[in-house]
Amino acid sequence: MNKPLKSGLSAIQQDTQLCKECDRPSTISQHKTHCPHCGTPISVRTKHSIQKTWALLCIAFIFIFPANIYPITFLVKNNEAYPDTIFSGIMTLVSTGMPGIALIVFVASMLVPVLKIIALAVISLAAHFKWKMNPKRQLLAYTIVDWIGRWSILDLFVISIMMAVFDKGNLLSVYPGIAATSFTVVVITTLFAAQSFDTRLIWDANLDAN
Repeated sequence: MNKPLKSGLSAIQQDTQLCKECDRPSTISQHKTHCPHCGTPISVRTKHSIQKTWALLCIAFIFIFPANIYPITFLVKNNEAYPDTIFSGIMTLVSTGMPGIALIVFVASMLVPVLKIIALAVISLAAHFKWKMNPKRQLLAYTIVDWIGRWSILDLFVISIMMAVFDKGNLLSVYPGIAATSFTVVVITTLFAAQSFDTRLIWDANLDAN
């Protein structure tokens, strides 16, 4: 007699898994837990994937507020400090005739981090509560979030370059504010949140919902 299938999983899904490292199918058995092609450990599902994702998202949600409220840089000129938040920096770019750059900064520094948190939260909720949502659209949203997250770190390099270029001793200096640290935490936690989420849970949720 054939062994009964686990709820929501076909026989192919139980015996064969796609290696997350080389994207080639591998068979899981009691004595075979590594990909025969690249040697990467394989498992049916990543343990505590949603819990790890939620923990990182909660940290990102907490730090997104000081990242936008507090100054991200301090321009020190003639021993007088001029604080700049992300929003005030955007408004300065608009007032100086650079709306294109202001739009890029707004999207990269304010809009994208918030959308990443919302998108990962919705995907995680759908996987946890078995919501019947289009898995292809969820996977596309996850792929976009994962790809954009890798480029968000460029904002931190911009701050570093500004400090290196404008640091002229006592005449003109640029120092990072508390928002720079908070923004770094948001970028890193959302990046790891996307990496910790097991995308196979998206398909499991839709199989169980049917």
